[in-house]
Amino acid sequence: MNWDRIEGNWTQLKGKVREQWGKLTDDDIDVIAGKREQLSGKIQERYGIARDEADRQLDTWQKNADDRWLS
Repeated sequence: MNWDRIEGNWTQLKGKVREQWGKLTDDDIDVIAGKREQLSGKIQERYGIARDEADRQLDTWQKNADDRWLS
């Protein structure tokens, strides 16, 4: 699923984001509002990891994102 589609369906995908990155707060997820760069930054901040690692995790999550998540 491309990132434009993820951003456009952010409300439906918030639960999947919480499953993957449980340290993100509800406020974090609301502020991110589907923006990839902001999500990457919050993942770095909450998990204490480098940008490259956060981006790698996001790439993997995005690759596995499935239209069935939107039901």
